[in-house]
Amino acid sequence: MRRKLAAGNWKMNGDAALLAELGTLAEHQNANGPQIIICPPAPLLSRAHEITKDSPVDIGGQDCHAATSGAHTGDVAASMIADTGATSVIVGHSERRGDHGETNAEIRAKAQAAWAANLTAIICIGESEAERTGPDTLDVIAAQLDASVPDGATGENTVIAYEPIWAIGTGRVPTLDQIIETHDMIRTKLTDRFGKTGNAFRILYGGSVKPTNAAEIFTAENVDGALVGGASLKAADFQPIIDALDAS
Repeated sequence: MRRKLAAGNWKMNGDAALLAELGTLAEHQNANGPQIIICPPAPLLSRAHEITKDSPVDIGGQDCHAATSGAHTGDVAASMIADTGATSVIVGHSERRGDHGETNAEIRAKAQAAWAANLTAIICIGESEAERTGPDTLDVIAAQLDASVPDGATGENTVIAYEPIWAIGTGRVPTLDQIIETHDMIRTKLTDRFGKTGNAFRILYGGSVKPTNAAEIFTAENVDGALVGGASLKAADFQPIIDALDAS
């Protein structure tokens, strides 16, 4: 059985005061429920870990560099993220692909760097609105998946997050049938490539996940959880999503 996962991406939001939300969130979790990962901005990672280290809530980074060290001003190595107590890192988020021009090859290298630092890589893939309305949507997503996920990926070191770019932060969500179709395709591609171990990968849905739509999304067989943006900033908003996942 794949353990359900609710991951929260705070993006470039939050300060020390917002960390109080982590304490509130941690108080309401139990070790037998879904796995919870919160990914705050890099400057907050160590303090976030201190708050959650004795709870079921894990901490993750939002990005890492592919290199272990060097002249990369402003970048953060995977080993530095691990040193804060974090256990995972997001790579290939559409905002990194779009704002920073990251390629599939670069994301693949970042995932390998994450593994080398004993971090789980949460690899993001997803289509633009033009690609969604075009005839080759699933082919576009499948190509991203193939090129972004390195050989050696397993259900233990890798999570796949499907995030339709046009739905992130917009309030717009694909239909349940579209979500099912895409997640089923991703599962098929993983099993075709990795054999039976392809069934061990967790596939998250991301893109305007809210308490009001989470339960319906989680009815899809190959949706193993969610990568949540704005709704993860407040425990009161994120907890209903966790509860819906736990009940699914």
